[in-house]
Formats: sequence, structure tokens, C-alpha cells
Amino acid sequence: VGTAAGLAFEGYVPFLCSFGCFVTGRYDQIRLSVGYSQAGVRIIGTHAGVGIGDDGHSQMGLEDVSLMRAIPTMAVLQPADEFETKQMIEFLAKGDSGYKGPAYIRLTRQNMPAVHDENYRFQFGKLDLLKAGDKVALIGTGAGLPEATEAVKILEQKGLKPTLVNIHTIKPLDKDGLVKLKSHKLWVTVEDHSVIGGLGSAVAEVIADEGLPVKLIRIGVQDEFGESGEPVELYEKFGLTGKQIAERIFKEGL
Repeated sequence: VGTAAGLAFEGYVPFLCSFGCFVTGRYDQIRLSVGYSQAGVRIIGTHAGVGIGDDGHSQMGLEDVSLMRAIPTMAVLQPADEFETKQMIEFLAKGDSGYKGPAYIRLTRQNMPAVHDENYRFQFGKLDLLKAGDKVALIGTGAGLPEATEAVKILEQKGLKPTLVNIHTIKPLDKDGLVKLKSHKLWVTVEDHSVIGGLGSAVAEVIADEGLPVKLIRIGVQDEFGESGEPVELYEKFGLTGKQIAERIFKEGL
């Protein structure tokens, strides 16, 4: 971490990579050498969430967004697919991209299905509206987005027309973009991360700060540890599947 910060001060754009749970374990060094010093280090945290499967909780990054989001000057990003990942890395690698500060990029172990195509253009700090609807807004990030997408399909079969949003920049969060969804009665955040301090908390802060008249459901790992198992089994156990998300929304009687 110290070496990366030093390289940044010498004009380089260093990328520091390890498992999300391990790299954020160097929190004190990141907080001071990178965050406080405003060093333009790009920290890549891989193997995020319970989706890594058999390796179990010791390898799962479930608190990394909470930690990194709390550091002043630190941007927190999580791409949804290959196209977004490539453009995000290219943006952060360019010294003239317009963003000079430190950044944390959260990646999965498993491959993500394509949400975008070659025509997609990543915009730092702007939410990505994938489908416009009404009443319900599903707001996903990273590995949570495919499950949110599946939930939308199920809801559509039942006559609902949900809005689907991809949040690739968790910090700085697109407050203005979220406020535009205030006509929706229900917002549902979906993330393979603890519901404490992650995307759900960030969206809840916007609702509170802006006084929005919406109800929020936070789908993610509750206040508990992950465990070992097949990814599909773990998503079922922690209530992260598209089917479970749709069922939770149906209970709201919309």
C-alpha cells in the first residue's frame, strides 16, 4: 500500500490488487497513506461476496464497501459485466480522465452475464438506467444485478413494470439520478454484500437526506457471516435469488 502511494505521488497510476477481504484488511494503511494523502491509487478488491462459494467466509469480501465508503476522498465502484469493467479500468488508468483521487473497484470471482454491449459508455458517478417502469425500482450493483434482472422478469410476468437501475459508482452516488425515481412507491437494493454500510445504506442515506416518500427494502447479507457452499445454494440461503427478491416484492401488495 505504501509503495503504491509513493508511485502515485511520482506521477504513476498504480493498481493494487488482492481479494477484497484481504486488501481492506490493510485498512489503517489505506486510510492514511492513500485516503488521507489523496494518493491516486486504484485498489482492486476481487472475490467479493458469498458468490465465491466453497472458500467460505474467510475469503469473502462482505464488509469491504462499508469500509472503503467511509474513507474521505475514496471513490467506490463495482462494475456489472465485462464491458463495464473494461471501460471503468480504462477510465481510471488514464491520468487525464478527470478523476485524480483514490478509488476502490470491487470485482467478483464468478463471471457476470452481459448487461451491456459494445455501444455502452461508462459514466463515472452516474447511475445506469437499464429499464424504465413505475411503482417499483430495483437498484442493483455487481453480482446483485443479474438477480435483480431475474426478479424484473418474474414481476413482468405478473403484470408489474419495474424500473431496473445499475449502480456502478457507489461513491460518489448519483443522488440526482435517484431522486428522479421518487415517483416509485418502493425501492429495492440488491447487493452481494452486507446490508450494513453497502449500497442499501448509501441509498437509504439519500432517501433520508432528501426526504423522499418511498419505502426501501435492502436485499443482501444481513447482520451475519458468510459460509462455505455452492454459490447457488448460498444465494438461496441468504435470500439473494431473483425468485426470492420477486416474492419479497409481491408481499408489498403492489
